[in-house]
Amino acid sequence: MDTEAERVASALMVGIRLLVRRIRQTQTEDDLTLPESSALARLDRGGPSTAAELARREQISPQSISATLGRLEGRGLVERRTDPSDGRRVVLSVSPAGAEALNNRRNARTQLLTEALSEGFSPEELESLLAAAPLIERLAQKI
Repeated sequence: MDTEAERVASALMVGIRLLVRRIRQTQTEDDLTLPESSALARLDRGGPSTAAELARREQISPQSISATLGRLEGRGLVERRTDPSDGRRVVLSVSPAGAEALNNRRNARTQLLTEALSEGFSPEELESLLAAAPLIERLAQKI
């Protein structure tokens, strides 16, 4: 027999997986691919990084991250600089245009959620979702 925690975990997995998939599939003006968006967001969250460090964090090959970073750099979304502590290393960071692209992407996703919530949920359901948000965040921090 399932425990209450197992039933909640199962229900959350189904709902969150579908929600994340739908949000990721949202097209925005920037036309970033999923790997480009992921690398850019990781640089934004984690700060400047070498290509090797980024490949390790993204769990992809150095060749794949190099191609992704090349496309991002070609579009002016990332910048390469010499590492001030080791002049032999190159450090990548999000450019102002890259930060704007990420902000636009986040705003588009927030707008998508806003519209879905506005059109399909009662005030009581919105309150329940609002009350659950901090719990879901706390759950994410425990994993």
